Amino acid sequence: MPVHASQGRIIQTPLIPDDEIELSAIRAQGSGGQNVNKVSSAIHLRFDIQASSLPAHLKERLLALRDQRISKDGVIIIKAQAFRSQEKNKEEAIRRLHEMLASVTVLPPTRRATKPTRSAKRKRLEQKTSRGQIKLTRAKVTD
Repeated sequence: MPVHASQGRIIQTPLIPDDEIELSAIRAQGSGGQNVNKVSSAIHLRFDIQASSLPAHLKERLLALRDQRISKDGVIIIKAQAFRSQEKNKEEAIRRLHEMLASVTVLPPTRRATKPTRSAKRKRLEQKTSRGQIKLTRAKVTD
């Protein structure tokens, strides 16, 4: 299992079995000359989050991601077409899936409540009063 460290917390990323990833070869978009019209070198990766063997907490965090690659049905759809080789595009799509999974395995650091110091409170109040005095000098003078 790959291990990722963040904020001093080590979390293990579970490996995804190959039978849970659906790969299909499609024709790539864009320029590529005569080759682009006859060779299916782009890869379309589909990964159903709900049907996967991932732990429940990871499924929840994946579904909570605001990522355009996750459909409303909870399916991750990744299209890789950067390379002319189908094998390289397949590796790229799987790498992106693992990257997305690794992003949810890193837990955010726990927030600790802090209090402002006594001097910080005093400085803030002094700044407020001095600012108020400046604003008072701008007021209209009445006789």
